[in-house]
Amino acid sequence: MQVTYRGLWHPVHTFRGPHWCEYCANFMWGLIAQGVRCSDCGLNVHKQCSKHVPNDCQPDLKRIKKVYCCDLTTLVKAHNTQRPMVVDICIREIEARGLKSEGLYRVSGFTEHIEDVKMAFDRDGEKADISANVYPDINIITGALKLYFRDLPIPVITYDTYSKFIDAAKISNADERLEAVHEVLMLLPPAHYETLRYLMIHLKKVTMNEKDNFMNAENLGIVFGPTLMRPPEDSTLTTLHDMRYQKLIVQILIENEDVLF
Repeated sequence: MQVTYRGLWHPVHTFRGPHWCEYCANFMWGLIAQGVRCSDCGLNVHKQCSKHVPNDCQPDLKRIKKVYCCDLTTLVKAHNTQRPMVVDICIREIEARGLKSEGLYRVSGFTEHIEDVKMAFDRDGEKADISANVYPDINIITGALKLYFRDLPIPVITYDTYSKFIDAAKISNADERLEAVHEVLMLLPPAHYETLRYLMIHLKKVTMNEKDNFMNAENLGIVFGPTLMRPPEDSTLTTLHDMRYQKLIVQILIENEDVLF
């Protein structure tokens, strides 16, 4: 399988009836496995032609069946937005009524209610109702936002940049560490960078209400470290070893969001 920025090219695809390659405009020969299809935008091309198609397709909304568990870049391109609307809607709701809530993001809401919010977004998209009338406990909304990040197939801090962020966190000199973090941030795909930037601005607001919610940058780093970044290899040992650096990276991003982004 060839995985690219535009989504997933299926290895081979069997088309019913005659089909023409949408790249070279030539006929696709054969009765089975005539070519490949992009799972995002539905583009049909010869297997060889798929290597030459630009990686900037506009995913077809009809192919995006859900919001959660969907690739971040695919989702924002499909909806033509800068960030996933789940992030915008949840943060807007949290800032409207939850910034002073004690243990914000640390306290868990009921799992079944968080799943309800997830299903509402998957079913209704931006029309999902997460207001206080439906979910009076703000911890359900924070739980739904954290779940969105955990469910991403590629974390906000991508697998490609994970080790670079960990290495940056290990630098002892604070100024050099901050510069290293900034350099790695520049390597994030646009949708991931913008989502992270928006979230850090929000989390900075949370820390500004610390006297009420008792959540500072370090506490939020503990919560969001493993939520926003996961090691490429599924190793419990690596995860445990890296937890303090994950926490530190998020803490640095929150405390320095105005400089880093």
